Amino acid sequence: MSQPEIFIIESLEFDDERDNRFEGRIISQILALSGKKCEYCYIRTKRELKTLLEHFASSHYRYLHLSCHGNTNSLFTTLDPVPFSELGPLIKPHLQKRRLFVSACSATNSTLADAIMPDSGCYSILGPDEKIYFGDAAVLWASFYHVMFAADSTAMKYKTIKGKAQEVSNLYRVKLKLIGHDKEDSKSYTIKTIAPRKEP
Repeated sequence: MSQPEIFIIESLEFDDERDNRFEGRIISQILALSGKKCEYCYIRTKRELKTLLEHFASSHYRYLHLSCHGNTNSLFTTLDPVPFSELGPLIKPHLQKRRLFVSACSATNSTLADAIMPDSGCYSILGPDEKIYFGDAAVLWASFYHVMFAADSTAMKYKTIKGKAQEVSNLYRVKLKLIGHDKEDSKSYTIKTIAPRKEP
């Protein structure tokens, strides 16, 4: 049986490492303060990513958080680009009845959805829809997980994810994308843009 816990895989540039910008590590520490189990792993290569995804699958953790650099077509480990066309075959076998959270600039889009959602059994993908700075990303994700687990420590429901994502979007003024599977068609998905509401 899967556990409602988060498995974090992080990979950054050498400059980020030197400046101690480890967003995923910070999130894991905050989750630990909240009494949540969390596995945090740092990698530098695509080969390591493949190995850690297999480890994620065997961990029975339900939620996968990827913290890395990205663009509209690829994620990046420290040393290797990982185009979505290559990421799909690597990650799809491990997402059955699981949720993916992607902390990478501009990467949560229809191209990523096309590579991952069809026939993977993945329930949803959530991530920023624009460039996001380290400080914003760290507090946004820590806040999101905190309010999600405060609402229900045993499960994440799509409706709750959408609501809490809207709350943190409003608070930190960051646009997010939420991709959900289509219950009627395993090859289809829906994409919802979650934009900060205008302040009065």
